[in-house]
Amino acid sequence: MIKIAASILAADFLNLGADVERMRQAGADYLHCDVMDGRFVPNISFGQPIVKAVAATGMPLDVHLMIEDPDKYIDEFARLGARIITVHQEATKHLNRTLHHIRELGCLAGVSICPATPPETLGWSLGDFDVALIMSVNPGFGGQKIVPSAVKKIAVLRDMLEKAGVAAEIEVDGNVALDTAQEIVNNGARLLVTGSALFKAPDAGAFIRTLKGMEAGA
Repeated sequence: MIKIAASILAADFLNLGADVERMRQAGADYLHCDVMDGRFVPNISFGQPIVKAVAATGMPLDVHLMIEDPDKYIDEFARLGARIITVHQEATKHLNRTLHHIRELGCLAGVSICPATPPETLGWSLGDFDVALIMSVNPGFGGQKIVPSAVKKIAVLRDMLEKAGVAAEIEVDGNVALDTAQEIVNNGARLLVTGSALFKAPDAGAFIRTLKGMEAGA
């Protein structure tokens, strides 16, 4: 089953509540919250106050920590109501320990890798995460074009998970749109993060239904 995470980075922050409600009615499964620190990625987005505000809507939160030393903040984002907490393999000193801690807090543990990071770097962490988030653009800004080689990593990671007998979800973030999603799904992703394309769509509900209707090999 394909699930959709609406990235609030693309929302109208002057009307954030209305945009979140619009995503709920359109059928989004998660609100994707990109927390950026201006150090790990070249941009600053938002932090705990915004996450707390959107958590009050009751929609499941997919919190993506694009920050250095994420361990300092995991407990707080769990307390604020995150359903998924994702850290970057490149920014986490002791990945397995961090993933175990996220699970201990009652959240799904996610690990993300940037386009230039080989999926094989997760080989010794298979079984320690519930979600693997493959960045199909270099993190830090919305509206970028997909890095083609990053999409190929989806199938590699899916093969790794299947051979290890691990039932983790593969998530993809970065220019997921109507003209790019089919290849992403065909390679094995089932949780799609979409921002600009979704929020700018004339009919968000139709957009989400189209993505959810895609099947591998179609």
